[in-house]
Formats: sequence, structure tokens, C-alpha cells
Amino acid sequence: MLEAYRSKRNFALTPEPVGEVRCIGESRFVVQEHDASHLHYDFRLEMDGVLRSWAIPKGPPQKPGIRHLAVQVEDHSVEYIDFEGTIPEGQYGAGTVRIWDYGTYNLEELEPDKLKFILHGMKLRGHYALVRMEKRPQDWLLIKLKES
Repeated sequence: MLEAYRSKRNFALTPEPVGEVRCIGESRFVVQEHDASHLHYDFRLEMDGVLRSWAIPKGPPQKPGIRHLAVQVEDHSVEYIDFEGTIPEGQYGAGTVRIWDYGTYNLEELEPDKLKFILHGMKLRGHYALVRMEKRPQDWLLIKLKES
């Protein structure tokens, strides 16, 4: 599950954690501000012993009805949930990573092309959905849902 993650990194040169697939039994999330070649936000949900990950160019939506592109990237190790630091020039993802928000989530719906969940973060709270777009399978929409 972490082969793609490990294949893109030289752990002798980057401070990122190698990590293992580990089921901790928690439903945590993190949003990391990643000032790389382009500033974006990495949204990660702890699932199945890894962090399922999406890059969100415009950041996560905070108002109901707003949809932002979320490009699915390789799964990351669970240890990455606490990672902050600078990835050196010449390394994959070079730039500064800072934790922007974190917390827990409750999964409400899990389908191959759709996830619905409630975030309990410091900044992000409430109902959200990730919905896969048809034409490009790595492209999803992260949607802040209206509260019922």
C-alpha cells in the first residue's frame, strides 16, 4: 500500500517518515499546507492503516455548497499525520509542509466513487463529501455539505 509513497522518496535525504501500514483504530484527518512548486493543501484521512491523500489546489472549502478540486495522490504512512518540516530541493514534493488543521472524522458513507464524513477539526467542522469525477479517476471534488 505504501510502494508508490516510498518509490518517490529518498529517505536518506528527506525528513519525511518512512512508516509502515498500521491500523491504529482511529479515524483521524489532517490538512497540511504544502508550499511546494505551487502552494496547495494536502487532505489526508486515516483509513485501512494508511493516510488516503488528496492535493487540494485551492484548499478545503469552508462554506456549504462550495466544491474544490481534490486530486488523489499516493497513500501516505500514518506517521505522516504529524509531519511538519522542509522537504529539500531536488526531492519529490520539495518545499515546506505545515499542519493547517487536524482532528477526527466520522465516516457516514463509503463507496468506490464517494465518501461522506463529518469532520471534527479545529478549522474544518461539519459534513463533507469526496466525489470522484468520471473523466479522470484521480480527480475528485471535496464538497462542504449543507447541514440538515
